Amino acid sequence: MIQDDLSHAADERLAAVRERIARAARVAARDPADVTLIAVTKTHDAAAIRPLLAAGVRDFGENRVQEAQAKWPTLRADYPDARLHLIGQLQSNKAADAVALADSIHSVDRPSLIEALARAIAASGRAPGCFLQVNIGAEPQKGGCPIADLPALLRQARDAGLPVAGLMCIPPAELEPAPYLALCAKLAREHGLGGLSMGMSDDLETAVTLGATHVRVGSALFGARP
Repeated sequence: MIQDDLSHAADERLAAVRERIARAARVAARDPADVTLIAVTKTHDAAAIRPLLAAGVRDFGENRVQEAQAKWPTLRADYPDARLHLIGQLQSNKAADAVALADSIHSVDRPSLIEALARAIAASGRAPGCFLQVNIGAEPQKGGCPIADLPALLRQARDAGLPVAGLMCIPPAELEPAPYLALCAKLAREHGLGGLSMGMSDDLETAVTLGATHVRVGSALFGARP
């Protein structure tokens, strides 16, 4: 009964989020299928994740390598086509674990991490897509490279052989997100990058209308965190 209730709630929330994405895409004359919904499962256990897998969601986001390692081998045994995105700050000493586990890494933000990822990719032969995280609001407490450093970081990533998928950003929490998301989209265009990982539960419509290709949604799918 509890699992049935979880599944029903997950289905309702998922339908609502997909409708929000579709509505925003229509406003921007985009195909909703061009927007990947990443269900952010940090702090949620396998029992909460399985209903979304059963409903057809295949892209999931985790913040910490250790947490992902604890949950996803078992879930992937049942759903081998599930794709895992690491979206939190990544320590260089976890690069090999991240490359072994993830299909995409959304928080590549400094030269030392690029070097570590390049070594791990060369050693394993596995190459997750990499999004360069930009500190779009110049916030000292957030990860991401300064905007001024982006050209050099991108050049280093390409020279190192990383498969650069696009840019990722998190706008300042208390400010209107549109100018920051628009700036990230502009930077991606200027650097010839097609991927844009931006938009969360509260601002996904704005992100989609501004060109997001990946939206990272947690609370709208799982409810507010305790």
